[in-house]
Amino acid sequence: MPLLSALFAVIAAASNATGTAFQRKAASTVPSGGGLGLLRRLARRPAWYVGIAGLTGAALFQALALANGPLSLVQPIFILELPFALLIGFPLLHRHLPAQGWWAIATVVTGLALVLAAADPSGTRDQAPMTRWLPALAACLGAMALTVLPALRARSGLLKAACLGAGSAVGNAVTAAQLKSATGTLQEDGLAAFFQTWQTYGFVATGIAAVLLLENALQAGSLAASQPALTIGDAGISLVLGITLFDESVRAGWWLLPELAGIALIVWGIQKLTRTVPHISDLAG
Repeated sequence: MPLLSALFAVIAAASNATGTAFQRKAASTVPSGGGLGLLRRLARRPAWYVGIAGLTGAALFQALALANGPLSLVQPIFILELPFALLIGFPLLHRHLPAQGWWAIATVVTGLALVLAAADPSGTRDQAPMTRWLPALAACLGAMALTVLPALRARSGLLKAACLGAGSAVGNAVTAAQLKSATGTLQEDGLAAFFQTWQTYGFVATGIAAVLLLENALQAGSLAASQPALTIGDAGISLVLGITLFDESVRAGWWLLPELAGIALIVWGIQKLTRTVPHISDLAG
């Protein structure tokens, strides 16, 4: 059910953007400082609970999307999270989205629609043998480690942010692949089997690692450095994992031309958003 899967993925992206925006809103109203004191202050803000609900809903709708469609369809749709974050976050924080922002959002949406229409991702499997999982995990976890090493040595904040953003993208893709398998187990064999399969604990671990890498990327440099690698990397690696793990397929041949054109539009739109829209790092993360 690709249409249902796409709908769930769009809702998940919007829900995640809503959660992020409301958490930023709550954080902006309390004094700075970490630890339990910060949590206690945030717990007094209704916006914080809306944010938690949004992030929880995003996880549930992502699981529903992956249960009803291929990984190579669902993950690219999460590119919409950044435009959603702007559309929701700017009014929430009483800010005005400039005209360039609207054009950049339209470009991203057009590019994504072109890529998905041309590629037409398909596939029905949600399980893969360990002979496929082991090399995939080794390659992806190794790639995440390789992005951290140059980041630790980098003197440039932009380079560090780009490396860590790329590592977070790999983590997001691996998390989604494991979530797809775990959700399939839940559908087919029930809750007990869900908590017995290794993918359930795998997606929790890689998900946490991806979030930590993202937070460090945002602290290291501007969103313009980390967001393109994060956005395109997640979609691209998810496509590779979908094909190698779950036998998913996309159209090739001359269809590659509109696919590449769509990717170019997405990259241009993301770059335009991160460079021309003020305070974007306060809304996306």
